[in-house]
Amino acid sequence: MPLTNPVIIKLNEITTMVEDKSKLSESDVDEIKSIFKELVKNGERYDVDEIEFWFENEGSWKTREPIIRIANLSNYVQDKHQQTAHLRIMSDDDCSCGH
Repeated sequence: MPLTNPVIIKLNEITTMVEDKSKLSESDVDEIKSIFKELVKNGERYDVDEIEFWFENEGSWKTREPIIRIANLSNYVQDKHQQTAHLRIMSDDDCSCGH
């Protein structure tokens, strides 16, 4: 699954935001999670391998560890969203139980 333009835009934002590309700070990690949460909330889907490949080929990331960490964060956020999406309880307005 190729990356969509909205996903690529967010990956560029991550690249711009992270000052030290050899290691991620805790604030970097929090912001990256937030970016991926926004993407999945907006219905965007992505292949984690494509995320990793994009960062490897972007040019400014020379160290592999932060790339792997970002890919893992993207996977975690997407998996968590998919697991909770089918567990959401319908509101009373959506209920077709006759109330």
